[in-house]
Amino acid sequence: MASPKSRPRDGYPGRAMGLILAVAVALVAIMFATGNTTPRLGVDLAGGTTVTLKAVAPKSNPGAVNSTSMNEAVSILQQRVNGMGVSEATVQTEGSDTIVVTIPKGNNTNQIAQEVGTTAKLYFRPVLAEAASGVAVSPSASASASAGASKAAGASASASTQAKGAAAGSASATASPSASKTQGDAVTGDLTKATASAGASATHAAGSAATGTAAAAATPSASASANSTYGTVPADLAAAFAKLDCSQAAQRVDYQTAENANAVACSSDASLGYYVKYALGPVSVPGTDISSASAGISQQNGGWQVNLNFNSAGAGKFTATTKALSGKTSPQNQFAIVLDGKVQSAPSVSSAITGGQAQITGSFTQQQATSLSNVLSYGALPLTFTQQDVTTVSPELGSSQLTAGLVAGALGLALVILYSMVYYRGLGLVAIAGLAVSAVLTYSIMCLLGATIGFALNLPAVCGAIVAIGITADSFVVYFERIRDELRHGSSLRPSVQRAWPKARRTILVADFVSFLAAAVLYFFTVGKVQGFAFTLGLTTLLDVVVIFLFTKPLITLLARRKFFSEGHPMSGLDPKRLGVRPPLRGGRRPVETKEA
Repeated sequence: MASPKSRPRDGYPGRAMGLILAVAVALVAIMFATGNTTPRLGVDLAGGTTVTLKAVAPKSNPGAVNSTSMNEAVSILQQRVNGMGVSEATVQTEGSDTIVVTIPKGNNTNQIAQEVGTTAKLYFRPVLAEAASGVAVSPSASASASAGASKAAGASASASTQAKGAAAGSASATASPSASKTQGDAVTGDLTKATASAGASATHAAGSAATGTAAAAATPSASASANSTYGTVPADLAAAFAKLDCSQAAQRVDYQTAENANAVACSSDASLGYYVKYALGPVSVPGTDISSASAGISQQNGGWQVNLNFNSAGAGKFTATTKALSGKTSPQNQFAIVLDGKVQSAPSVSSAITGGQAQITGSFTQQQATSLSNVLSYGALPLTFTQQDVTTVSPELGSSQLTAGLVAGALGLALVILYSMVYYRGLGLVAIAGLAVSAVLTYSIMCLLGATIGFALNLPAVCGAIVAIGITADSFVVYFERIRDELRHGSSLRPSVQRAWPKARRTILVADFVSFLAAAVLYFFTVGKVQGFAFTLGLTTLLDVVVIFLFTKPLITLLARRKFFSEGHPMSGLDPKRLGVRPPLRGGRRPVETKEA
């Protein structure tokens, strides 16, 4: 019976090479399949947008604009920009009262610039009255037309609520067609969404129960008059509310007064063809009492939701607010989330919410849920800012810099290849192949990271990639020289390759660890463009380890089995005459070493 084939002393190098080549092919395939064939470029290379914000001190506290409050504002704005999925953006102070936000060029640069400029404080205010403003729907619209408007709002005529940590309760409610998507959220322990229904506005007009429905058609304007119940609205606020016309851009300004006073506000958009105006009570919960907010998937309906968490002070205020609102009828069971004087959302409440946690669910898209969560998380700045300037940065200078960087990288790579071929000859081809594999892995990963995590390639990052050429070449040199040292001691090639590897591996790992540690320190203790250099340096250092272990070492092991290299051909780079080895190159005995006296 034949014995099973024994494992070669030098292992199965083909398997390791097959693995790394398969990974490289897979990354390239994903890159082309997703269309992300070029890296995302930073502001200094591709241009972008610069937003200049100026801090305004309130009259009651002229000293509010100071280094402490400015640094806090920079930190919040940095988080806010990152929360929008932007990488390589910079937020920095300029002078004593100005902040400059630089955003790389992208598909949503204008939207981000607009949201970053929305820098007023965030408030939760109870809704006293609401009405359509700037109606674009014909007053004589039929029931079917009104239903169409309801459909445009993504309407669902009911809302359910459930308080966390308390007995479950539910209620059904209808909302007037004056409710746009900013008013279409309902708050409970699992904040559920109650959206507009044109026919349901007649319910409010008739004063029917919250669970009632109306078959009659009603126009938004009719709903506005029926829904604007002035019974609990002070006369001065009622006059300001009646006068407000949100369809006029000049009137869509910040009417927010002191936190303990009433105010009016417009909805943040008119996506249904009209705005919604609100009469609001004093601030019940300031935005600074929100500890965190995030967008996620609802476990109830699988739709997008916004998760809210309040700090200890905010939890008590939120519980008291929802308890007071839950016993009222629409719209006075709502509270408005007001940022920069505009209502971002006006959820309704049907039961008290305890525990400091809640969810807003409904017909949100991912973008809408993320945008609202960003407002809730990062909208509460310690100062009021005015947007002074929005400037588009030209990519022309960056293009010339990129060209210069690529030329420098190409020149460096050419010199490394030339040196490898002259000094190492046949082994130089191994170095070139290793550099090619490393380049394919680095480029494809950068392209995919730009699409997935927003990694932007700036000029320092290009420098990091150029430095990586030297790091990768250095690993080849260490291994090649260890092999040649073994050959100089009289070993044949295959044993030399195996004996040289442990020594070379230790040196390569130590050198790469030092480079990676330096990159990590730079990344975590610096900001802005230096992080791009650190990220690229760290990435390429890790890839160097992968390439040397899974490609270079296996390839040399395979080549050592070939006669061209094993017999020390003059063009192999292992010529015994060039290495100072007495022929024959192969032999079982090592030369006798003499010790110095």
